[in-house]
Amino acid sequence: MEKITSNGYHETLLYEKLANHYAQCHICQWHCKLAPKGLGICGTRQNIDGKINVLNYAEVTSLAIDPIEKKPLYHFFPGTNVFSLGSWGCNFHCIHCQNWEISCINGEHAANRIRIISPENAVKLALEHNCRGIAWTYNEPAIWLEYILDCARIAKSAGLYTVYVTNGFSTPEALDTIGPYLDAYRVDIKGFSDNFYKKLARIHSWHGILEVTKRAREKWNMHIEIITNIIPTLNDDREQLENIARWIYENLGELTPWHVTRFYPSYQLNNLPPTPLSTLEMAYNIGQDNKLRFVYIGNVAGIDKENTICYSCKNTVIKRTGYQTEILHLKDSHCSICGAELKIKN
Repeated sequence: MEKITSNGYHETLLYEKLANHYAQCHICQWHCKLAPKGLGICGTRQNIDGKINVLNYAEVTSLAIDPIEKKPLYHFFPGTNVFSLGSWGCNFHCIHCQNWEISCINGEHAANRIRIISPENAVKLALEHNCRGIAWTYNEPAIWLEYILDCARIAKSAGLYTVYVTNGFSTPEALDTIGPYLDAYRVDIKGFSDNFYKKLARIHSWHGILEVTKRAREKWNMHIEIITNIIPTLNDDREQLENIARWIYENLGELTPWHVTRFYPSYQLNNLPPTPLSTLEMAYNIGQDNKLRFVYIGNVAGIDKENTICYSCKNTVIKRTGYQTEILHLKDSHCSICGAELKIKN
């Protein structure tokens, strides 16, 4: 294994020291106040002698060369490959987590999956595999901030794009720390009610997700795409879906893609069926009725609502079959047939 630090720890960037060797973390919106030897909710930060240290710096449990569409990002360098990295731990505890084997465990339990990859080697691997960028994904990137910041600085110097696949629970300070080096912010808006977030993710104050997402767009001009995994009986009601679509339109703009995806039973939520196609089509129609130009249905094979259709001339700009992408009528960020602005980065 590659040696990263002399003691295996990195000091957390955003925290404050308190009385009696307590310390408070400001990486995410939990703002965990840690007693000596105490761990944050994410499991990746520990108070050691009055300092909060990162326990998972450069500890990679998952990596792959992915099509960017898998994130999913449909309007950001379509058809390119991205080098994807994940660690362990999470600041959410979602009962339907699809990556629970890495996100719902601690470093000790993840030990047999961990490989140490320095920021320099992460970028080197991305370049060697002809990837156009790097994505931090699989588990929550916010709790990996120090490592990602080091990676992203090198990646940008090497001409690579950078991507967060996130639950959006970063603090504004954490977003501003990575902001100069982050190009795309693919964020979950899982639902739109207090009860839903409490039941699904044990989050009691979720509105900060919306504020930080707006900040990513307004302050840092990041490319943003929203995903909502629609779960039967939990967030499939018209009221929540209407509120999400309306919020996207009013705060991020009509050209912001909204991905509504099929839920499959997983982890602690095996008692529910997969999302009916009729529910996904309802969400699709809600998005369109609320003036969103680009709504996509995901996790469903053989459906044509993964294609990008120009809202002006109705021609297919990008055709998608699974993760196979065919760019048909795109010039810069516009439809090459009618010239409509699509805001597709390529």
